[in-house]
Formats: sequence, C-alpha cells, structure tokens
Amino acid sequence: MVTAVFSLLGAFVFGAADFLGGLAAKRVNSVLATAVAALTGFLLLAAAAPFLGGDWTGHDVFWGVVSGVIGAVAISLLYACLAIGPMSILSPLTAVVSAVVPMVWGLVIGGERFAALGYWALGLALVAVVLVGFVPERGAVRPSLRGILMAIGSGVAIGAFFVTIDQTSEQSGVVPLLLNRAVTATIMFAAVGVLALVAARRRRDGTRGPAASVDDSVDERMPRAAVGTVVAPTRSATAAGVRLAILCGAVDVTANGLLLIGIRAGDLSVAAVLGAMYPAGTILLAALVLKERIAPVQWFGLALALVAAGMLALA
Repeated sequence: MVTAVFSLLGAFVFGAADFLGGLAAKRVNSVLATAVAALTGFLLLAAAAPFLGGDWTGHDVFWGVVSGVIGAVAISLLYACLAIGPMSILSPLTAVVSAVVPMVWGLVIGGERFAALGYWALGLALVAVVLVGFVPERGAVRPSLRGILMAIGSGVAIGAFFVTIDQTSEQSGVVPLLLNRAVTATIMFAAVGVLALVAARRRRDGTRGPAASVDDSVDERMPRAAVGTVVAPTRSATAAGVRLAILCGAVDVTANGLLLIGIRAGDLSVAAVLGAMYPAGTILLAALVLKERIAPVQWFGLALALVAAGMLALA
C-alpha cells in the first residue's frame, strides 16, 4: 500500500516538475534550465541532509554517482527526442519503456512475485501510461527512426535510474539523491559551458550557433527555446526562466524523495510502473494553468491508473 501511494504521488509531483521545467525552457535554454534545477535540488538536499540523516558508505556513494550520470543522459535524450517529435507519440513511448525496464529487472533479476491480481494491475498500469501520455492530433506525423531510438534510449535511462536507486540501502537516507543531483548538475553545467564556447566561436567565425541548426523534423509548435535554439531572450524573461527552473528543482527533488520512499517500501516493479505516470501531473497542470484541453482518452487513462494502483495495493 505504501509503495503504491508514494509512487503514484511521486509521479504526479514529477509531472508538476516537468510542467515547470517546460515553462522555464520557454524562457531560457533548456540545458541551462535543467542545470539550474539540478543545482537547486542539490542545495536543498545538502541543507536537509543533516536533519534527514544517512550513512555514507562506498556502496551507496557509488550507486548515487551512477544514478547521477544516468540521470543526465536520460534528460538529454528526453529533450532531444521531444524536439524531433511528434511529442504525442514519443512521450508515452518514453514513459512506457521507463516502466518496463525496472519492471522486468524486478521480476526477472530481483525475483519479485505477485498474485494474479498484481500482474493484471501491472498490465493495466502500462496501458494507463500510454493513454495518459497520448494526445490525439490532427494530421499527426509518423516519428522518425532517430526519434524512436532516442525515446527508447531515454526510457531505458529513466528506468535504469529506478534500478540504480533501488540498489542503495535504506540506511543511506538521502545520500544517493544528494550525489545524484550533484553529478547531474556538474554534467549539465559543463554542457552549458561547452555549448557557450562553441556558440561564441561560431559567432566569431560568422556562422550560426550549434543549437540554431535544429533538425528539420522538429515540431514547429514547440517554442524554439524549448529545443535548445539560441535566442535572444530579454533580461526579464531570463530571470523568470531561472526562477521557474529553481522552483522546478525544488519540486523535482520532492518527487525523487517520494519515489525513493515508494521504492524502498516495496517492489521495484510496482514503484516503477506507477512512477511512469508522471505525464498525468503535467497534463493536469496544463489544463488548470494554461487551460489546455484534456482529451477523453487521457481522462480514461487517469481513471485506469487509479484502478491499477488500488489493485497493486491489494496484491
């Protein structure tokens, strides 16, 4: 019961973080927004660590660092595949893969077993992930092979994050998450620095910045700043983007904490499948704040997710 509740709650909070991150990426470069969010999470965890406690063992430090590297890869591939589009297909594909990888790991490698009701619930939860993330569009285009491979790679990396965090001990407390955020922030800020240097050199040579050469298959409905295009944002827009990224980092680290509790309270396969419901939080906030319409199929997916969560709790 604890695993189902905290994993599903963590998924919705993750969705809220994605929503805030998306707003931030409309105002500043998405790589910078991700770096700021990761740094914010690290600082909050560093401030809370003395009160929350946690043992610093070599085993947990190792897996915390590994999860940080994997997290940076997952975020990079996620932004890349969504930039290629179409989002309505690649987003749920990423979510499904991110659920399947740890589920298979838990059932095959971890030896997790359920009653028949549990397996039916896992199947329903996977269907719910697809329905929640799927947005039917008029004239939707087929995804390219490159986009599909990136989406699968992102999903595998997100799923691997679940697996690596599951390897840590309960005695480690928030230490793995602290290291995760430190490593991810370091990698992303290094990426920001490299992109800035390359862009400066190309401007000096009289050519366009690297991010300005966006693939022709990029979804034109996406804001150019959201796919990493070099733009000239105003100072107020940049400040607003940084503030949103900071808020995103605070919400994101809260979601990580909830999912960590869910993972450690029960089975990895259950926590991962319910954790993959993160598009639900984004969709609900988009409907409430941006007045975006929620399709009937998405409402059905949300209801199905709650049913699956209840079944998993009973199983």
